[in-house]
Amino acid sequence: MNIDSNPARSGALHPDRLFPADPATRAIARRLYAQVHALPIISPHGHTDPRWFAANEPFSDPASLLLTPDHYITRMLYSQGVALEALGLQADGSRQAPPDPRSIWRTFAARYGLFRGTPTRLWLDWVLAEVFGTDTPLTAANADAAYERICGRLAEPAFRPRALFERFGIEVLATTESPLDTLEHHAAIRASGWPGRVISAYRPDPVIDAESPGFLASLERFGALADCDVFSWRGYLEAHRVRRAFFASFGATCTDHGHPTARTQDLEPRAAEALFERVLRGARAGSLAGAEAEAFRAQMLTEMARMSLDDGLVMQIHPGAWRNHNTPLYRRFGPNIGADIPARTEYVEALRPLLNRFGNERALTIIVFTLDESSYSRELAPLAGHYPALKLGPAWWFHDSPEGMMRFREQTTETAGFYNTVGFNDDTRAFLSIPARHDVARRIDCAFLARLVAEHRLPEDEALEVAHELAYRLAKRAYRL
Repeated sequence: MNIDSNPARSGALHPDRLFPADPATRAIARRLYAQVHALPIISPHGHTDPRWFAANEPFSDPASLLLTPDHYITRMLYSQGVALEALGLQADGSRQAPPDPRSIWRTFAARYGLFRGTPTRLWLDWVLAEVFGTDTPLTAANADAAYERICGRLAEPAFRPRALFERFGIEVLATTESPLDTLEHHAAIRASGWPGRVISAYRPDPVIDAESPGFLASLERFGALADCDVFSWRGYLEAHRVRRAFFASFGATCTDHGHPTARTQDLEPRAAEALFERVLRGARAGSLAGAEAEAFRAQMLTEMARMSLDDGLVMQIHPGAWRNHNTPLYRRFGPNIGADIPARTEYVEALRPLLNRFGNERALTIIVFTLDESSYSRELAPLAGHYPALKLGPAWWFHDSPEGMMRFREQTTETAGFYNTVGFNDDTRAFLSIPARHDVARRIDCAFLARLVAEHRLPEDEALEVAHELAYRLAKRAYRL
């Protein structure tokens, strides 16, 4: 990461932020952090737009870059009574013109205090100070000055997507696309000759989750792209193999599965085929049972693991989000507006069929995430601490915070250790927040390690080695980068 915090230039960013309050432990954290803060960024899972790096055009304005696409921001402001339309989101069928970007920015700046104590505030303060050199905290009084400064910077060549990618010290960045994506932006990046490494990840949810909108239409498109009969079980599985190979040809090293639960099952081939046929019949008749859809998702996790063992793609499972919980808002604005809510998630029984089949395979890597922190020490750490194929993803989404990261280390290290985890990934749509998020993770990990050193549980030279692993090497190794 090439951008350093400079308290003389950005007074709001204290150089000891997130370090322990105890002076002796804080001094250890400082020493560890000094050795890892500038390491390159490995961003193996995220949702940035590859067209940014393909076209390399200037970002248009501060609001559309920093605010409107960030569901952390939209959910907080909506909870405080701000209409989503005032933030630039458009309802389906709306004929109302979107507000001026400056108006959106002023609305946000006047309510910046709502983010006090949140990770969003940490990330935004970092971006405003370190990337744009604006005054922090943002207020209604300095909103216009900040807006003008950011607009001026965005017009400079140094603030185009590729230049920022290089300035941030990003070694590799993975986006996430569905198997229906043609990856034309990734092709354009490759054809451009730019050396920045932007790769994709295979997210097959639209053609696995039979309850997703437009499932049958997605299957039609899936079959056309793969040139397979996806309405037969064999053809459907072959289409996944074809599309996975296509994604791998553009650098993809992993798949991603955002299922409602972590349930898996391992049916015999004939039973799996019969389940697939029942799902198709139900989808066509508009009478698909939820239990059938869940069973199919469960079977497909096992099928995806089987394919990963063949083609080497790392498998990620992101369960436990109740997507689009606010149904009226979803119908008006669509997904990804901040209305997803964590749900209780069980792993020991749910993953057992998959792990009984493939958990002992050393050539396979399955990375499991959770939004249910109660499962860390009870279920996930013991599972990852035993099965060679299983690794723990970092604190995710709602828990991508200083407190969440510290809870993750405290609840998993005693059973899974450090080496059954995979470092950090930022999982963000907000490109400019990537270095801020990695900086937070590196500071928290150094704070945790400093405590182990101060308590004489780990020598400082070993803590430094672990700090390097957590900041860089574990992610690179786990995601085969």
